[in-house]
Amino acid sequence: MSREPLIELKDIHKIYQMGEEEVRATDGISLTICRGEFVAIVGKSGSGKSTLMNIIGALDVPTSGEYDLGGEDVSDMSDDELAEIRNKMIGFIFQQYNLLPKLNLLENVELPLLYAGVAAQERKERALASLERVGLKEKWKSMPSQLSGGQQQRVSIARALAGNPSLILADEPTGALDSRTSREVLNFLKQLNEEGNTIVMITHDSSIALEARRVVRIHDGRINFDGDVKDYAAIL
Repeated sequence: MSREPLIELKDIHKIYQMGEEEVRATDGISLTICRGEFVAIVGKSGSGKSTLMNIIGALDVPTSGEYDLGGEDVSDMSDDELAEIRNKMIGFIFQQYNLLPKLNLLENVELPLLYAGVAAQERKERALASLERVGLKEKWKSMPSQLSGGQQQRVSIARALAGNPSLILADEPTGALDSRTSREVLNFLKQLNEEGNTIVMITHDSSIALEARRVVRIHDGRINFDGDVKDYAAIL
């Protein structure tokens, strides 16, 4: 695994004004994640983990602090610049899959490549190769509604991989799945990590976090644990 930093968060604060009250969703978080790591960010509802995910995923910017992604300062980018960074560098895997029901599997996987301006033939080739990686190439003409939940999640993984992103960001990737299918998805994420992909997984479930190699636990907008998964398992 490379020791080259991919994600560098420095004193990240995200403050929301709720009427008279000031809510510190993240309260001075500093965190470095290197290329090739598999990190679980774990925390209960309201801990700040979702806010942190939005900042890491370039879906939001911090109130203060610095965020470098692949050496680029993302902290105060415009919406258009953030969209470009997301498309170029990040593959998203969501709890509810976020597949478009009126598009077939191939068209769903092609979407990020379409936004990136990739030519039609290359788009198709890359999307089919991505579907092949998740074992669904032969179903490329199927519609999302014809698939099981686990298969739909595998399509969303294929979509995340199609653009060859620097970072795969998985938000509660097993949240809508049964235990057997969850195991399949987690094993697939581990396999992707072994192939060199950098994965950050957001979860509220410590048993899911134990599937990563490193665990970062968030509580009240701050990191209160950051270490090897074995050390985390020992304190549960």
